[in-house]
Amino acid sequence: MRVGLGIDVHAFAPGRRLILGGVEIPGELGLAGHSDADVLAHAVTDALLGAAGLEDIGHYFPDTDEEYRDADSIGLLREARRLIGGSWRVGNVDSVVICERPRIRDYRDEMRRNLAQALGVETGRVSVRGTTSEGLGFTGRGEGIAAQAVLLLESC
Repeated sequence: MRVGLGIDVHAFAPGRRLILGGVEIPGELGLAGHSDADVLAHAVTDALLGAAGLEDIGHYFPDTDEEYRDADSIGLLREARRLIGGSWRVGNVDSVVICERPRIRDYRDEMRRNLAQALGVETGRVSVRGTTSEGLGFTGRGEGIAAQAVLLLESC
Protein backbone atom coordinates (compact mmCIF):
# COMPACT_ATOMS: atom_id res chain seq x y z
CA MET A 1 0.00 0.00 0.00
CA ARG A 2 1.04 3.58 -0.63
CA VAL A 3 -0.46 6.86 0.61
CA GLY A 4 -0.41 10.23 -1.12
CA LEU A 5 -1.32 13.73 0.06
CA GLY A 6 -2.54 16.48 -2.24
CA ILE A 7 -3.12 20.14 -1.43
CA ASP A 8 -4.27 22.92 -3.75
CA VAL A 9 -5.37 26.54 -3.40
CA HIS A 10 -6.83 29.07 -5.82
CA ALA A 11 -7.99 32.66 -5.42
CA PHE A 12 -11.45 33.81 -6.46
CA ALA A 13 -11.57 35.63 -9.81
CA PRO A 14 -14.43 37.45 -11.55
CA GLY A 15 -15.58 36.17 -14.93
CA ARG A 16 -14.81 32.53 -14.17
CA ARG A 17 -17.10 29.57 -13.46
CA LEU A 18 -16.73 27.86 -10.08
CA ILE A 19 -15.97 24.17 -10.60
CA LEU A 20 -15.42 21.87 -7.60
CA GLY A 21 -15.11 18.13 -8.01
CA GLY A 22 -16.27 18.49 -11.59
CA VAL A 23 -19.49 20.24 -10.52
CA GLU A 24 -20.31 23.76 -11.65
CA ILE A 25 -21.71 25.72 -8.72
CA PRO A 26 -23.90 28.56 -9.98
CA GLY A 27 -24.00 32.05 -8.57
CA GLU A 28 -20.48 32.03 -7.14
CA LEU A 29 -17.23 33.65 -8.24
CA GLY A 30 -14.96 31.28 -10.07
CA LEU A 31 -11.34 30.52 -9.27
CA ALA A 32 -8.25 31.88 -11.01
CA GLY A 33 -6.17 29.30 -12.80
CA HIS A 34 -4.86 28.05 -16.13
CA SER A 35 -7.24 25.08 -16.22
CA ASP A 36 -10.79 25.21 -14.81
CA ALA A 37 -9.07 25.72 -11.40
CA ASP A 38 -10.93 22.85 -9.72
CA VAL A 39 -9.02 22.80 -6.41
CA LEU A 40 -10.68 19.57 -5.28
CA ALA A 41 -9.81 17.63 -8.43
CA HIS A 42 -6.28 19.06 -8.32
CA ALA A 43 -5.75 17.97 -4.71
CA VAL A 44 -7.00 14.45 -5.51
CA THR A 45 -4.78 14.31 -8.61
CA ASP A 46 -1.70 15.30 -6.61
CA ALA A 47 -2.58 12.74 -3.91
CA LEU A 48 -2.84 10.04 -6.59
CA LEU A 49 0.44 11.02 -8.23
CA GLY A 50 2.18 11.25 -4.86
CA ALA A 51 0.97 7.83 -3.77
CA ALA A 52 2.39 6.39 -6.99
CA GLY A 53 5.73 8.12 -6.41
CA LEU A 54 5.36 10.29 -9.50
CA GLU A 55 5.86 14.02 -10.11
CA ASP A 56 3.21 16.60 -9.19
CA ILE A 57 0.27 17.72 -11.31
CA GLY A 58 2.22 20.67 -12.78
CA HIS A 59 4.80 18.29 -14.24
CA TYR A 60 2.23 16.39 -16.31
CA PHE A 61 -0.19 19.25 -17.01
CA PRO A 62 1.93 22.46 -16.92
CA ASP A 63 0.27 25.85 -16.79
CA THR A 64 2.72 26.98 -19.46
CA ASP A 65 1.10 24.62 -22.01
CA GLU A 66 -1.85 26.13 -23.91
CA GLU A 67 -3.24 22.61 -24.36
CA TYR A 68 -4.36 22.78 -20.73
CA ARG A 69 -5.91 26.28 -20.79
CA ASP A 70 -9.42 25.92 -19.29
CA ALA A 71 -8.90 22.14 -19.18
CA ASP A 72 -11.46 19.95 -17.43
CA SER A 73 -9.67 18.91 -14.23
CA ILE A 74 -11.74 15.74 -13.90
CA GLY A 75 -10.33 14.79 -17.31
CA LEU A 76 -6.82 15.52 -16.00
CA LEU A 77 -7.51 13.27 -13.00
CA ARG A 78 -8.66 10.54 -15.38
CA GLU A 79 -5.42 10.97 -17.36
CA ALA A 80 -3.33 10.82 -14.16
CA ARG A 81 -5.13 7.59 -13.23
CA ARG A 82 -4.18 6.20 -16.64
CA LEU A 83 -0.52 7.12 -15.95
CA ILE A 84 -0.58 5.02 -12.77
CA GLY A 85 -1.51 1.93 -14.76
CA GLY A 86 -3.29 -1.27 -13.84
CA SER A 87 -0.89 -2.60 -11.23
CA TRP A 88 -2.38 -0.23 -8.62
CA ARG A 89 -5.98 0.29 -7.52
CA VAL A 90 -7.38 3.14 -5.47
CA GLY A 91 -8.31 1.91 -2.00
CA ASN A 92 -9.98 5.14 -0.94
CA VAL A 93 -9.82 8.92 -1.09
CA ASP A 94 -10.60 11.30 1.76
CA SER A 95 -10.85 14.95 0.80
CA VAL A 96 -11.87 18.24 2.33
CA VAL A 97 -12.75 21.58 0.72
CA ILE A 98 -11.87 24.59 2.89
CA CYS A 99 -13.90 27.73 2.26
CA GLU A 100 -16.42 30.09 3.78
CA ARG A 101 -18.53 29.86 0.65
CA PRO A 102 -20.02 28.08 -1.13
CA ARG A 103 -21.57 25.46 1.10
CA ILE A 104 -20.82 22.21 -0.72
CA ARG A 105 -23.40 20.04 1.04
CA ASP A 106 -25.84 20.16 -1.91
CA TYR A 107 -23.12 19.21 -4.41
CA ARG A 108 -21.11 16.65 -2.43
CA ASP A 109 -22.72 13.49 -3.84
CA GLU A 110 -22.18 14.59 -7.44
CA MET A 111 -18.56 15.52 -6.62
CA ARG A 112 -18.00 12.06 -5.13
CA ARG A 113 -19.47 10.40 -8.23
CA ASN A 114 -17.31 12.49 -10.60
CA LEU A 115 -14.09 11.79 -8.68
CA ALA A 116 -14.89 8.08 -8.30
CA GLN A 117 -15.66 7.70 -11.99
CA ALA A 118 -12.38 9.40 -12.97
CA LEU A 119 -10.47 7.11 -10.59
CA GLY A 120 -12.30 3.97 -11.74
CA VAL A 121 -13.72 3.08 -8.32
CA GLU A 122 -17.14 2.89 -6.72
CA THR A 123 -18.44 6.08 -5.13
CA GLY A 124 -18.26 4.59 -1.63
CA ARG A 125 -14.46 4.78 -1.81
CA VAL A 126 -14.49 8.58 -2.16
CA SER A 127 -15.22 11.02 0.66
CA VAL A 128 -15.75 14.74 0.11
CA ARG A 129 -16.26 16.99 3.12
CA GLY A 130 -16.42 20.72 3.58
CA THR A 131 -15.19 22.95 6.37
CA THR A 132 -14.59 26.62 7.03
CA SER A 133 -11.51 28.24 8.50
CA GLU A 134 -13.59 30.22 11.00
CA GLY A 135 -12.78 33.55 9.38
CA LEU A 136 -9.01 33.01 9.52
CA GLY A 137 -6.55 33.32 6.63
CA PHE A 138 -7.30 33.82 2.94
CA THR A 139 -10.13 31.26 2.94
CA GLY A 140 -11.66 32.85 6.01
CA ARG A 141 -11.57 36.28 4.39
CA GLY A 142 -13.37 34.82 1.36
CA GLU A 143 -10.43 35.35 -0.99
CA GLY A 144 -10.27 31.78 -2.30
CA ILE A 145 -10.69 28.07 -1.72
CA ALA A 146 -8.29 25.36 -0.55
CA ALA A 147 -8.59 21.58 -0.76
CA GLN A 148 -6.71 18.65 0.71
CA ALA A 149 -6.89 14.98 -0.19
CA VAL A 150 -5.38 11.75 1.06
CA LEU A 151 -5.42 8.75 -1.26
CA LEU A 152 -4.55 5.10 -0.65
CA LEU A 153 -3.18 2.99 -3.48
CA GLU A 154 -3.14 -0.80 -3.16
CA SER A 155 -1.14 -3.12 -5.39
CA CYS A 156 -3.21 -5.47 -7.53
